[in-house]
Amino acid sequence: MYIAAVILSVLLALVFLAAGAPKMQLKGAVPDGLIEKGLSSGLVRFVGVAEAAAAVGLIVGIWWQPLGIAAAAGMVVVLIGAINFHAKRGEYGDSATRNAAITPIVLLLVAVATAVTLAVSL
Repeated sequence: MYIAAVILSVLLALVFLAAGAPKMQLKGAVPDGLIEKGLSSGLVRFVGVAEAAAAVGLIVGIWWQPLGIAAAAGMVVVLIGAINFHAKRGEYGDSATRNAAITPIVLLLVAVATAVTLAVSL
């Protein structure tokens, strides 16, 4: 089970580091799009920092599982916020935005699986 936990942790950390870095710097299409949709630049930067911190926590959590579990749980909170954001904007019902809106749901499932595999491998 530990190998699965490592694989999930690394993959999820890479995704969240790639997602968080542009938001922290407020550079790129994603942060610009979020700001255009009504999020403040401070909130976008905060989400980016949370994503990057969770990525670091997952990597460190490979060796110290309690931190990895906490990082995955933090990701779950961020992803629930993202799902709520997309739902309030009606993006799940719009075929033009549905694919991007489904990403947080998939990542939520991976974050839960990561937390569970880390907990089981204690």
